[in-house]
Amino acid sequence: MASKAASSCRLVFCLLISAAVLRPGLGWYTVNSAYGDTIVMPCRLSVPQNLMFGKWKYEKPDGSPVFIAFRSSTKKSVQYDDVPEYKDRLNLSENYTLSISNAKISDEKRFVCMLVTEDNVFEAPTVVKVFKQPSKPEIVSKAPFLETEKLKKLGECISKDSYPDGNITWYRNGKVLQPLEGAVVIIFKKQMDPVTQLYIMTSSLEYKTTKADIQMPFTCSVTYYGPSGQKTVYSEQAVFDIYYPTEQVTIQVLPSKNAIKEGDNITLKCLGNGNPPPEEFLFYLPGQPEGIRSSNTYTLADVRRNATGDYKCSLIDKKSMIASTAITVHYLDLSLIPSGEVTKQIGDALPVSCTISASRNATVVWMKDNIRLRSSPSFSSLHYQDAGNYVCETALQEVEGLKKRESLTLIVEGKPQIKMTKKTDPSGLSKTIICHVEGFPKPAIQWTITGSGSVINQTEESPYINGRYYSKIIISPEENVTLTCTAENQLERTVNSLNVSAISIPEHDEADEISDENKEKVNDQAKLIVGIVVGLLLAALVAGVVYWLYMKKSKTASKHVNKDLGNLEENKKLEENNHKTEA
Repeated sequence: MASKAASSCRLVFCLLISAAVLRPGLGWYTVNSAYGDTIVMPCRLSVPQNLMFGKWKYEKPDGSPVFIAFRSSTKKSVQYDDVPEYKDRLNLSENYTLSISNAKISDEKRFVCMLVTEDNVFEAPTVVKVFKQPSKPEIVSKAPFLETEKLKKLGECISKDSYPDGNITWYRNGKVLQPLEGAVVIIFKKQMDPVTQLYIMTSSLEYKTTKADIQMPFTCSVTYYGPSGQKTVYSEQAVFDIYYPTEQVTIQVLPSKNAIKEGDNITLKCLGNGNPPPEEFLFYLPGQPEGIRSSNTYTLADVRRNATGDYKCSLIDKKSMIASTAITVHYLDLSLIPSGEVTKQIGDALPVSCTISASRNATVVWMKDNIRLRSSPSFSSLHYQDAGNYVCETALQEVEGLKKRESLTLIVEGKPQIKMTKKTDPSGLSKTIICHVEGFPKPAIQWTITGSGSVINQTEESPYINGRYYSKIIISPEENVTLTCTAENQLERTVNSLNVSAISIPEHDEADEISDENKEKVNDQAKLIVGIVVGLLLAALVAGVVYWLYMKKSKTASKHVNKDLGNLEENKKLEENNHKTEA
């Protein structure tokens, strides 16, 4: 029996060797696996009835076999050969499917499943392919800047840990960059890690840039093969600072050159359109042939009107590249004659002039006591109402803050002028005496009784307006009296008197003082009154005779004027009653 078993084993071994050397078995089958995943390889053979055992092997590059796993059909036992690279990584199932965990690049081999019977050996080969997705490509060693018309290394695109290796492509603004002599130079290289057998791919790009590349994004991609086919991964965008020479200079004026006025500070700013922009310039001021070297700004403080002119700037090393601008320093002069405080006498003439000198047309406004006048003042004959505070103000509308103003404080003085009027109450019980006074400064009024010199203190005064006001008393004299009104200011003392008849004697009333604006109406009414007066002359003659007779009787009247004046408060009440009666 032993001899028979030995003979059987020798037969199986011979069959294995024979199958390995002579029989190709089934066609090739490929299993794709991702790096680090588990490789699963079905046996792809139908299990025969008289199967003794199954075995897996792989082939070395020279074709020699290496057995790695064994499974008996009778004992249901599994054995794994002592192959270091597959230790603890193999699993052989009951249907003879072989699994290899943690797939590595070295697992790319031709594996063979072998099912052995007493008289035959069946084989099914499987080819394993392992793929490793590369890392996302990254642009490194980027140039800090690029210069126009110069071929310069832009950077390197690197992608790591790839298997198999892939291809790197460069893009400008999404379009593929192709090598072009003198303009686009691409150098690709790859390197394998001897331990992991993974590839590191690097592509460097030399690029001749133009101004059209300003703000243009550059990217790169890596194209590789995976278990499911070809794929592409893109890098992040990279934008480069493009250096280019200055081709034009410009000059700016701060603040706006249309609003510069005397006393302002002017800042000139010169700019070049290159990158990086020039840091120094030459500034040329009006009338100065030599330029002033400065940074890109130059300031003139407290400018005057003589600073008006052309201002220029240029590059330090290229003086022919120049920019210029015209600047006007606006000014505004105002002369008011006379100005300040001026004192004149009523009736005097006062010429007033407000002269303007400006860099352009200016508006002029006259104000009196904060009220705008329609025209400039002109005084051929001064009146009290002409007194006040006058302001001549001018401005340039286009230039903010350019305003001038001068003021004239006019004082109109006059000696006191007096006019006295009297009026008998319609009831005949009292008489109203009014002293109209005109003058400036305001005259003080005093009432006295001629002869006795008694002062009358209880009076009524009107407001003082335009150099005029009046003082009024109400009396009820029983005999004829003479009243004196005294007006006095710093210029002069003026006295006027008025005879007042006793209340029992009728007399002609004098009209009250009227204002200037009412004089014209009075003049119109005067013509009508003239006709009426003529008719009354005859009646006046008769009244004169009656008056003479009356005067003879009046000599016996009381001589105490103070008593005749009566109580002023009672007179006022009487006057109020008279007004009510008239109403």
